[in-house]
Amino acid sequence: MWFPVLSACLRGRAVSKSGFVVASLCPNHREANVSHFSHSAGRCSQTCQALIYRKHGDPSRVVELEDAPVPQTGTKEVLVKLLASPINPSDVNMIQGTYAILPDLPAVGGNEGVAQVIEVGSQVKSLKAGDWVIPRDAGLGTWRTEAVLAEDDVFSVPNSIPLLSAATLGVNPCTAFRMLSDFEDLRPGDSVIQNAANSGVGQAVIQIAAARGINTINIIRDRPDFTQLSDRLKAIGASHVIREESLRRPEIRELFKTCSKPKLALNGVGGKSATELLRHLQVGGSMVTYGGMSKQPVTVPVSALIFKDVKVCGFWVTQWKRDHSHDERVFRGMLDELCSLIQQGKLTAPACEEVRLRDYKKALDAALQPFTSSKQVLIM
Repeated sequence: MWFPVLSACLRGRAVSKSGFVVASLCPNHREANVSHFSHSAGRCSQTCQALIYRKHGDPSRVVELEDAPVPQTGTKEVLVKLLASPINPSDVNMIQGTYAILPDLPAVGGNEGVAQVIEVGSQVKSLKAGDWVIPRDAGLGTWRTEAVLAEDDVFSVPNSIPLLSAATLGVNPCTAFRMLSDFEDLRPGDSVIQNAANSGVGQAVIQIAAARGINTINIIRDRPDFTQLSDRLKAIGASHVIREESLRRPEIRELFKTCSKPKLALNGVGGKSATELLRHLQVGGSMVTYGGMSKQPVTVPVSALIFKDVKVCGFWVTQWKRDHSHDERVFRGMLDELCSLIQQGKLTAPACEEVRLRDYKKALDAALQPFTSSKQVLIM
């Protein structure tokens, strides 16, 4: 499913050296009639604009905006116009060459986003022109204006939900949903503790948990705008927002006089922060690690394993999607529930800064800054 930039015209799909499906690009002869920055659909041009990297390294140095060929639409394929695509940490790690899966080079960046169907192949059954779609899996190369995708590589989503919610639906909300659903039997009144609470996953956890009546104890690093950030997280449903340093202080005991000890800890940081989460889990609880922003290992005290019988697990939504690739009912059910929460106003997109594709360098630089409070979203 990777989109390398190929000089030869190839039909169909092949398998890359990394073992993932490669959807090749092939030039055609369409007439241009679509604004790169409009949300409306139209005829496709012979080429599209794409953010391409030909080697691994600093994203601001190796990513370039180039013209890329657009293949003819096959019988079981759809031509789509990308509308919006976020810059996620995993996207940056792929470009840097440090992520678990890497495309063959050169490659188009981006793994998430929302697109509008412009044209469908003669044997496409589940999609029609005008539908909004999101990638089923990582690797579609979403930092581009147009693409030809297999019908089975995308899922439809309601075009009545906000654009930014659709563009950021496929990774962080899905990660939050699965971690809240798959590791502990959480009931209304139960508690979850998490670090990186202001991240995209963290904000989705807060909102999905609140919709289920689950309390969240949200840990964030101290910063100059702590109060404003705390207020923002509480406004979307956070039960408690605590500075990371407070986990090691006596006042945390006061909190647990009115709030149950958490059954589930969600770790997106690693290092000492993860160890502190473990200390506050109830007996038999689970800590699920989905990220490691500190780039420090997770250290598990022996006492937590022996005397508290905690479970330490990992979660990667990309692997979950691949493990359930043949169970469309489960995937569809998750997306339907998330979209329902969005339509009810119970799940909103994280704070986003919309950036035009041509200003991608500004967006990449901003995404790499520490204490980033807004997700950069490329508007095509």
